[in-house]
Amino acid sequence: MPQRRSAEDRKAQIVSQVLKLAFEIGPDRMSTTDLARMIGISQPAIFRHFPTKGALWLAVAEHVATRLTADWDEAEAGARDPEARLRALIAAQLSAIRATPALPSILFSRELTLDNPDLRDVFAGLLASFQKRQIKAVAGLQDSGALRDDVAAADVAILLTSLVQGVAIRWTLGTRSFPIVDEGLRLFDIQMALLRRGDVRHPD
Repeated sequence: MPQRRSAEDRKAQIVSQVLKLAFEIGPDRMSTTDLARMIGISQPAIFRHFPTKGALWLAVAEHVATRLTADWDEAEAGARDPEARLRALIAAQLSAIRATPALPSILFSRELTLDNPDLRDVFAGLLASFQKRQIKAVAGLQDSGALRDDVAAADVAILLTSLVQGVAIRWTLGTRSFPIVDEGLRLFDIQMALLRRGDVRHPD
């Protein structure tokens, strides 16, 4: 007779399966009926662990936030200088998307966050944290004279975040037809080259 899962193990399994199912059919189309069928449990069993669908999605968001934060911490810890930290952050984010292809669809879903302010706050906090880390690294490069300082560090962070988002959308819509990390880092290197001192000429 198979051993019964603990409540925490079951909750972790449900969250993991939400991420898989969200990629297969889209987060906005996913129902608890679909989820229960995929796991092999009853729909009421899901609601014993998560009283509402909103609570389920909040648990998914918190799981994603914890994992991404750990990935970012590890990426920064292994970098030797501000530019290496920036590059490692971009690589970590794209690697997370490669490992969990549902992430872009979940993070950009208006339907999920429309009636769930707690979920919206988690995603907004994630974005703010990602950009804050980039701003710190960019400011360090500007202070050292490596990057132009006539572009605000916050604006550079927005450009790099947009780069990640754009590559993620292309990869998702293009049925993952190119290596997402390699492509993102290729574009990162181009963006950084354009921001180095002397690499961009202002019009007269």
